[in-house]
Formats: sequence, structure tokens, C-alpha cells
Amino acid sequence: MMLSRSTAIALVLAVLPLAAVAKPAAPVVHDVDLAGIDSSVKPGDDFYKYANGAWMKTAQIPADRSSYGPGVVLGEKTSAQVRDLIQDAAKGKPAKGSDAQKVGDYYAGYMDEAGIEAKGLTPLKPDLDAINAVTDKASLSSYLGTTLRADVDALNATNFYTDHIFGVWITQGFEDPDHNVPYILQGGLGMPDRDYYLDASPKMAELRTRYQAHIVSVLKLAGVADADAKAARIMALETKIAQTHASREDSEDVHKANNPWKRTDFAAKAPGLDWDAYFKAAGLGDQQDFIIWHPGAVTGISALVASEPVDVWKDYLTFRLLDHYSNILPKAFVDERFAFYGTAMTGTPRMSDRWKRAINSTNGALGEVVGKLYVARYFPPSAKAKIEAMVKEELAAYHKRIEALTWMSPATKEKALAKLATLKVGVGYPDKWIDYSGLDIERGDAYGNIRRAEMFTYKRNLAKLHGPVDRGEWVMTPQTVNAVNLPLANALNFPAAILQAPYFDAQADTAYNLGAIGAVIGHEISHSFDDQGSQFDAQGRLNNWWTPEDLAHFQGASAKLAAQYDKYCPFPDLCVNGKQVLSENIADVAGLSAAYDAYKLSLHGKPDVVKRGLTGDQRFFIAFAQSWRQIEREAALRQGIKTDGHSPDEYRGDTVRNLDAWYAAFKVTPDQKLYLKPEDRVQVW
Repeated sequence: MMLSRSTAIALVLAVLPLAAVAKPAAPVVHDVDLAGIDSSVKPGDDFYKYANGAWMKTAQIPADRSSYGPGVVLGEKTSAQVRDLIQDAAKGKPAKGSDAQKVGDYYAGYMDEAGIEAKGLTPLKPDLDAINAVTDKASLSSYLGTTLRADVDALNATNFYTDHIFGVWITQGFEDPDHNVPYILQGGLGMPDRDYYLDASPKMAELRTRYQAHIVSVLKLAGVADADAKAARIMALETKIAQTHASREDSEDVHKANNPWKRTDFAAKAPGLDWDAYFKAAGLGDQQDFIIWHPGAVTGISALVASEPVDVWKDYLTFRLLDHYSNILPKAFVDERFAFYGTAMTGTPRMSDRWKRAINSTNGALGEVVGKLYVARYFPPSAKAKIEAMVKEELAAYHKRIEALTWMSPATKEKALAKLATLKVGVGYPDKWIDYSGLDIERGDAYGNIRRAEMFTYKRNLAKLHGPVDRGEWVMTPQTVNAVNLPLANALNFPAAILQAPYFDAQADTAYNLGAIGAVIGHEISHSFDDQGSQFDAQGRLNNWWTPEDLAHFQGASAKLAAQYDKYCPFPDLCVNGKQVLSENIADVAGLSAAYDAYKLSLHGKPDVVKRGLTGDQRFFIAFAQSWRQIEREAALRQGIKTDGHSPDEYRGDTVRNLDAWYAAFKVTPDQKLYLKPEDRVQVW
């Protein structure tokens, strides 16, 4: 459960242009951005635009971005910091196998456009030959097994996605928190979700046409004969795969995902694929226990292996291979990939600079190697200590909130407090770093480096099946501008990169910091008690620890919040799906409430000072709304509404309408648009 689909969750970060003549630097104000406020908008009519309207009128989305906000600026800043770290690490011929050699040579290999161009598709020849060697269902099943990867986005249950036919996520079992197990998930699509193939709307139909044209272009670039006809067959196969997929809402339901299968069940429950050949090739030949998150897709895709011609599968696999690795192929492939996935899918007119893409790839392949370098330079122990203290304050506030709940029985409260007490919070970086000594990186081998990094990660995940559960394992790198809650581990990750200004400003006051980073911390804590997290107990076991009456109350309040968000419609033909975004919205409301409680507790019963004409409560709520400021291209916004478990940022900023204190702070009256009657304000926790 990630905090956001993008990094746009921060307050404004000023970027000052260089001048020919030095001028005195403008003073840095460690407070909310008054200049960004649009005072012509009443807070009670549209709080998000009140807090951000003036900024939104002048902000512009860079040509290489699908959205823009201060979080994007912070992401750019972090990328530049990482680039400097990598370049510094690579100086002076570092020893083979050292961290410096790995990150320096990986980055250099990705940046070697001339070398990549000269090699053409030669690096892919062994993989293309392996596809060409497929002659029947058995060899097809074996090849498909070699593509199984632990590359699914398992941080958010609504966004499991891999472009291989299946993905695997290895973590502790739903009902057995003491042992790791492989979860098998649906995949196989080039577009992000089944709706892109099945939705009859004109916009989706247009994207399907453009996607098929993209398939044609990629095949032609690779010199594949009869590209148009083969693209049509590939598109037809992907559409059939999409028809087997579970919906986003069903993917989010962990009870529908809890399908334990024995190894011997596959042949009977999912005939078509040669499972012996598949699992042997995947390195899972001896594994006896699985959990099938998407049984319909496993059964349906397996049947397609039997029913669809082998030659169609070979064309599909050739395209998937080329498309998956197109960013480190010759320039024509890179440009074609961006034309579809960047411009057509998200409306982004210009590709980001090569070095930025190289940084992203290096982070993906060697995340914790880079992370060690990053925290050593940019995350001092003092910053870690301050954030850990804030986390402790918020946990205390959440404890008081649970104790004070009038609707919850003592039996359920006891279980909730036990879960809170065992929550493992990681701040900045993991206690134990990943050992990358087994990963070989060669300077002139961009394609080979990525392939070896993927296999290294996959084998590292397979090794978890033979070792103890590690609740301290991180799923985000320290240089990631985001945060995450992991319900199965009952753990949180707050990476170092998010724990800096403007998210957390050591020189700002408590009202500001708790409205900004405090709400982020509260949000992630709250995920342990949202509609998904609340289904797991203190050990991370899928277990109903609620009394029937308490569960009914919780579900009723959740339904009210979902209905509230159903009414938000950014386009005449597209509204937010309240159920799809429910988990994140519960966490937003509860997290903001806990942060506000922590803020009030910090005052020890005394009123806060008025600063720049704003009370402490006003600055707290404005800091929160400004933390969600963002402008976004229409195509990207539409994609997010269709595929993301988070609401658009505008509506996340309006979370405040569920807190009584916001009404008092801004004197919101019943005639204003955001006003909710007290009984309609949702307070799940």
C-alpha cells in the first residue's frame, strides 16, 4: 500500500533560476506557502483550490512529465543527487565487484547510446533463439517458466501488474506468518489493465488502435515479416488474456485472493499449461505450496496455452521481449516505446533526459547499493532520530484514538492495540542491507546487466522460500520519494528521500510538520487499520479479530466514505470509483486525524501562536492540502482513475471535510460546497 501513485505529495519547493548578476537570495520561509493560496476561493467551497489555486494558475507541467508538483521537483533533486553519487563512486577505477564498480558501470552501460546502437539486436539473439526453438506446448510451457519474475507491484493490492504471463510475489502466507510462500498473480498484458482491452468507451477504443499500431512498429523495427497480421493476432491474444483477468476491485479483496493450491492441484484446476515443465524452468520444481491470488487468470491463461496456436504465442513472446527491453535497445525502439507509453498513454510530449532514465534503471537494479551511498551523504543520524520521535508521537496519538472509540468493544480494542504495539516502523533505510556480491555488472553490457539484475532479484526472492520470514525487509529503496505499509509484515517503510524538506522541515514548527509529514506518517500507520489492513492481526495473519457488531460498524462507515468519493467526477464521462480507492481514503482520513491529535497533544493544552495571519490549526490544514498540490495531464489523470488505488490529489486534499476541527478553523458554514453534516462526516478510526 503505497502513499501515492506518484511522488507528488509534497509542499512547494522553490527552484530559483541563476542570474547573470548575483542578487541577495530570497529568505526561505519555513512555513506554508502563502503565495500559493487563492484567497478568492472560500475554504469551505473548495479547500484544495483555496490552498493551491494561485500556484496552479502559474505552474506548468514540464514537457517530459505527465504531471507536476513539488514532489516531482524533489524527485528531480533526488535523481541529481544520485547521479552525483554514482559518478563519484565510479571515479578512479574502483575494484571489480565493489559497490562503486557496480553502480558506476551499470550507469555507464545504460548511458552508452553509441555502443547500444552499434550492437543492435545482437544482445537479444540468445533470447530470440530460445523463442524460435519453441515447437510444441511442452517447450512453450518451459519457455514461459523462464519468464516468471518477482516484478509485480505487490505494494498495492489494486495494482498487481507484470507484462509476463504470471508474476510471483514471495512473502509470508496469509494464514501462516511464520513461513514464506509464492503468490501467483495475473499478468501478460502490454497495457496497464484489462479495461484497456475491454472497455467500449471511445477513448479506450482509440488507445487500443494506437497500441496495435505500436505492436506493428516494434515488430517492423526488429525486421519481423508480416508485422501487420502478426500484430493483429498478438492483440487478439492479449485481449483473450485480459478477459481472464480479475477486476481491480476483485484484486483488492484478499479473501478472494486467499486460494491455497498444492503443486498437484495445477493440472486439474488449470489444465493446458505443462506445469511440470513450467515450474522446473521457473526454479520452483520442488515447491509444493502456492497461493493463487488470481485463480481465474491462472486457469484462463493456462487454457489459452492449449487453445492458441504455438506460432501466435511465439509472435507474442517476441514482441513482449522487445517491448520489455526497448529502453536499452537502439534509439528507434526507445522513441517508439515513448511515443506509445509516454505520449499516447499519459499525454507526455517529451521524453525525459537519458541520464534520468539511467538513474531510474540503476535504482531498479542496484537499489540498496545506491541507497547506502545516498543515506551516508544525505540522511544524517539526527534526521533519523527526529522522524523516529515523530513516529512515536503519532503512535501514541493513535493509541489514544483507539482507546477513545465509543463504538468499538473492549475485545476488539485489545486486538487493535496489540497490532499497534507490534507495528514495525522502518525509518530512512533498512537495518540489514541486501548483499549484491552475486550480481555481475559489466560496463559495456547494458542489456546483459538488466537481465542479470532481474535474475538476481528473482533468485534472491526464491531463496526466501528456504529461510525465515524477515519482517524488517524493505520493499522501497532509501532514495525513493514515497512511503509504504505492508499488512502481511505489519510493518512500515519511510525512505530517507521523503524525510526532507519540504515534506519534513527541521526548521518549521509543529503545525507545519504534522500537517505535512505527520499526515504521511499517520496515513501509513492507518493502513494497518483500513479495509484491507484491518483484516490482518498483529502477526500479519489474515484473521478476523473483530466482533460482528464492530465489523458491521466499520464496514458501514467505510461504505459512507466510498459513497462520498463516488461523487467526485473530474470528467463528465469518468468518476472516481469509491470502492477502488477506499483503502487509501480511509488512511487519509484516519492519518490526518491522528496527525491532528498529535499536534494538539504537542501544545499541552496551550493555544498555538498566530503566524502570518494564520492560526496553528489553519496552518496545519493548509500544510496538508498543499502537500497534495499537483497539476496533471488529462490522459494521465484518466489512467490513474482507471488503474490506481489512490484518489486524484485534488480530492485527497479535500479529506479535511471529514474533520470537525477543519470546520472550526475556517468557519465553514452549511451553505458552502464542502460542508458535510456532522453525522455525514466519516471517522472510521
